[in-house]
Amino acid sequence: QVQLVESGGGLVQAGGSLRLSCVASGRTFSRYTMGWFRQAPGKEREFVANIKSSGSDKTYANSVKGRFTVSRDNASNTVYLQMDSLKPEDTGIYYCAATAALGVLSTPVPYDYWGQGTQVTVSS
Repeated sequence: QVQLVESGGGLVQAGGSLRLSCVASGRTFSRYTMGWFRQAPGKEREFVANIKSSGSDKTYANSVKGRFTVSRDNASNTVYLQMDSLKPEDTGIYYCAATAALGVLSTPVPYDYWGQGTQVTVSS
């Protein structure tokens, strides 16, 4: 069982930056691929980024590529999402998630564990 707790959300102006953190419980954090997803009001949850267990293999949604950076610290069971050059369309609830699955990991389906989410609001 893995419990995930996100933090770092808030209100920021367009062009600003935020850094989200997600702390995981348990001693097996390093074996999981960690993902970030977001959900805007009235929309489906969408993939933002993920990072494999080693930290060297990262995948980003096209909409955030070049602006967001995902990283992890296995020693502290933490995954981060650095968000720069934020746009109003980045507004939503951001969730971190964990999966031990292989294969395509850019949809919510393979992820077994989810945090409660943190709100990010970008004003224009």
